[in-house]
Amino acid sequence: QVQLVESGGGLVQPGGSLRLSCVVSGINFSSQNMAWVRQAPGKARQWVATINKEESTLYSNSVKGRFTISRDNARDTVYLQMNSLEPEDTAVYYCQTTYQYTNYRGQGTQVTVSS
Repeated sequence: QVQLVESGGGLVQPGGSLRLSCVVSGINFSSQNMAWVRQAPGKARQWVATINKEESTLYSNSVKGRFTISRDNARDTVYLQMNSLEPEDTAVYYCQTTYQYTNYRGQGTQVTVSS
């Protein structure tokens, strides 16, 4: 079955960096468009970034210039490099893909930005 497993979250001070990883199994990863989304407590889920199978990228305005999405098809993994983190980036981060008209997400990884 399709599985997405995120890792790399943690507690970081404002201005710090983290790199999230998401390993995908059960599908042909290199053919999938991949996205990162996040959800803060009490808020709606928010799209963060997308990378398509041609490795073109898109970012939400709130993270543009600070976050970088990338992929390694040999490792079936998508990454999110997060720099210059702000308290407003605190959320559970999920990787996401659509396969056969179904959206799949992992269990998420918590990112907390606090001094």
